[in-house]
Amino acid sequence: MNISVIGTGYVGLVTGACLAGSGNKVICVDIDNEKINKLKQGQVTFYEPGLEDIVKKNIKEERLHFTTDFDYAIKNSKVVLIAVGTPPNADGSADTSAVIEVAKSIGGSLDDYKVIVTKSTVPVGTTEMIRDEIKKVSNINFDVASNPEFLKEGAAVEDFMKPDRVLIGVENEATGQILKELYAPFMRSSDRALVVSIRSSELAKYTANAMLATRISFMNEIANLCEVVGANISEVRNAIGSDDRIGRHFLFPGIGYGGSCFPKDVKALINIGSEFDSELHVCRATDEVNTKQRERFWKKIKNYFEDKLEGKKISVWGISFKPKTDDIREAPSLFIIEKLLSAGASVTVHDPVAIDNARVHFGDKVNYAESNYSACDGADALVINTEWNEYRQPDFLKITKLMRGNVIFDGRNLYKPAKLKEIGLKYFGVGIGN
Repeated sequence: MNISVIGTGYVGLVTGACLAGSGNKVICVDIDNEKINKLKQGQVTFYEPGLEDIVKKNIKEERLHFTTDFDYAIKNSKVVLIAVGTPPNADGSADTSAVIEVAKSIGGSLDDYKVIVTKSTVPVGTTEMIRDEIKKVSNINFDVASNPEFLKEGAAVEDFMKPDRVLIGVENEATGQILKELYAPFMRSSDRALVVSIRSSELAKYTANAMLATRISFMNEIANLCEVVGANISEVRNAIGSDDRIGRHFLFPGIGYGGSCFPKDVKALINIGSEFDSELHVCRATDEVNTKQRERFWKKIKNYFEDKLEGKKISVWGISFKPKTDDIREAPSLFIIEKLLSAGASVTVHDPVAIDNARVHFGDKVNYAESNYSACDGADALVINTEWNEYRQPDFLKITKLMRGNVIFDGRNLYKPAKLKEIGLKYFGVGIGN
């Protein structure tokens, strides 16, 4: 099948590369000429395990192409996937201006029947707006569909290749069959395509992310309660996770969720509810708890040093919002580091892959370490923001020799407090009494 993907960001590039890998001819389009030139050379502009290899392989085998020529891409495709960004507006609503502009351009390039598919996360009714915008400038027959992505950063390629479901929102059965055919290579063991109405598809994406975010915020609230009643959140988590009705996923407490999806999608869903006069109280609470959680963690650091952080050297492990990605958007680490800097501390950061993005964000306001151990040299405290594998079992004796202080603030509960106490390290986790 001939496919074009509009937008070569995270969703667009993963989608285009993986569809090319199943034998389709895919044209990826972007207005960023520099990015397109890099992609033509097989250079992926963000970190995602396994993605660059797939891009290079499919470029070599001439199934994956990159261009800034929008008209060429549309005219040479049967299915057009819109995967441009929908960043939050000041009020939390999703900015769909790029999506609408793409729709207008598609309308101007239509020359025969196409299926126009929304992969971007968009508010309810946006795909219908795309249909209406195209009809304003074209009388060529086409269909629209909603096909939201469910890709986890750090595992996006596997998620695409082995989806637990593919959600397809359509207005007619024929369009659904075309998209089911497109995804058939990824569902050979069983048909996991769910064909629903377009509005249900659009809302389901927001609902899924809001549900997962809510679990995180709920566990953070219980973790905070554990600290004041003398319980241990790890024991509570294991107890409730054993219940099949609850399960073990997304029950880890910490310093809050971040990234490009959960924060903006929860806020956008709140905004959708307000627009339709249907207040989403649980979503508002989820967002509020998430904001307060990073503030609560910061207070642990501030209180330990009795508000005297001026001149203190703080080592920070982890900048990305989660492991296996270089994405620092809405990362809790940014809040913690900015607070440390505002308090007059000297901050040295380490992250296995997100250092380049950290340099863009912080510039020369922080120091950058080549290894997690070198970041600890002379530090008064170690702060952990991201649960990278290489942070899980470090040489604590080496750390104690390198550090000037003896305290660890662990925002991801990686370590056992008793073990650290034995070697003379003070430990502050989340949901664990001290």
